[in-house]
Amino acid sequence: MNSKYFFYALVTSLFVLGTYQTVHRHLALDIPWVPGENRTIWNIDAKIDFVAKAKPVLASLSTPKPQAGFIQLSQNAASPGYGLSFLNAENTPQAQWTIREAKGKQTLYYNVQMLVDSKSEAPQIDAMPALSKTRNDPAEHTVEKVIIEEAYAKSADAFSFTRELLKALNDEDPNQNVRLILNSDSPKEDVLIALLSEAEIPAKKIGALNLEDARRYQQLQPLVEVFQEQDGIISSQLFDPSSTQVVNRENLLIWDQSGKALLELTGGENSTVSFSMIKQNQPALSVSMEKPGNERLFNFSIHSLPVEDQAVFKGILIIPLGVLVVVLMRVLVGLKTSGTFMPVLIAMAFIQTSLITGMIAFILLVTVGLFIRSYLSHLNLLLVSRISTVIIMVILLIALFGVLSYELGLSEGLKITFFPMIILAWTIERMSVLWEEEGMKEVVKQGGSSLIVAVLAYFMMSNEVTRHLMFNFIGLQFVVMALVLLLGSYTGYRLLELYRFKPLVDKE
Repeated sequence: MNSKYFFYALVTSLFVLGTYQTVHRHLALDIPWVPGENRTIWNIDAKIDFVAKAKPVLASLSTPKPQAGFIQLSQNAASPGYGLSFLNAENTPQAQWTIREAKGKQTLYYNVQMLVDSKSEAPQIDAMPALSKTRNDPAEHTVEKVIIEEAYAKSADAFSFTRELLKALNDEDPNQNVRLILNSDSPKEDVLIALLSEAEIPAKKIGALNLEDARRYQQLQPLVEVFQEQDGIISSQLFDPSSTQVVNRENLLIWDQSGKALLELTGGENSTVSFSMIKQNQPALSVSMEKPGNERLFNFSIHSLPVEDQAVFKGILIIPLGVLVVVLMRVLVGLKTSGTFMPVLIAMAFIQTSLITGMIAFILLVTVGLFIRSYLSHLNLLLVSRISTVIIMVILLIALFGVLSYELGLSEGLKITFFPMIILAWTIERMSVLWEEEGMKEVVKQGGSSLIVAVLAYFMMSNEVTRHLMFNFIGLQFVVMALVLLLGSYTGYRLLELYRFKPLVDKE
């Protein structure tokens, strides 16, 4: 009884371990369940043009921070003659170029690859930005207070207050107070931030990039990020100063969150920054291997092996599926095969040769081999000598069929060399002995059963989905092992036995 409990505990442990490893590998590394899945990557170039004044140049470009919906895969820059550093000053990532002296027109390039990932979440906001007082004119200060009071009366929190301000600023027929503050030289986003700061609501200006495939010379869209704190949790929302609608975050990459200038330039003038982008689709598996933090996990896996060795393991790791098919057909169905796992090896040969070609070659080799083996049986040879002779005979037959196929222009016939010669020799030997002991009918029965099982194993092992799963999710090996162990404890009737005993049931 104890051994029985231990057995079921072992099977359950293997199944749970394999399932956990498989699901964890999918969730942690984002390995897709099916082959052929693609991921969207935006390849974005920032072009910086300016005129250097024959002085030391220091150019600092704000670069994207971690944000919801995107994961940065890589960043690089083209800057001949310049020193380049990637910094994170004041929690603001930057690409910084430096040179001792430059003169005339200069062009710098910054490139970043952003992966679209719906699972990516924005980092938690630890602190709100400081309030900024941008207006000192007493008249404007008085007007701001009036606008703020009107919006405050119609709002409930910082976000609804911002929406009321935007309604006033974007009204087709604004009142006198709104017209007064809009007549200044400040952009509308600066006006909105000034009003919010006057109302003690933290906000900052950010630059966002509308992602459109094959766009060139695009500028950042100015947006305002508004912050509020409720129950100790800081949250924020984006607002477009030129609209009262909620900002659509789809295909919107927040590039500049510094709250300052996009480009800080020393030693140059007349600077401009423009963006070009292209949308790319890449296989999900290769993208998963490029994700930051995944390299360490992938390094201790089959993916870290040379490609040639990976190809070998891709064939080896599907063998347990063929083994499972054999166990199912022998234990549950009751089919008898020539050799326990000979159908698996034949199925692997079918994968190399194609199904139809492989079946024809298998039947021809076994048939011709049985006739030659029947002659050897009259010579009263020892087993080792007889098997050795059959092996040589199989090699000669394979060579003969290969040459005939080539001469007849049948290139598929050349693939017959993929058949396992030793296994074929043993198969012929066993079928010959079976013919002598049980007759031709039993030979045809077991040979046909072996071929059926081999075909079923072929379909299981050649399926692209199963090959993908077995290669990329090693935990499935434990799941298959658990199923094989469980089937090994089955002691009931086979399906073919039920059919055989059906007349007895009918008599009752």
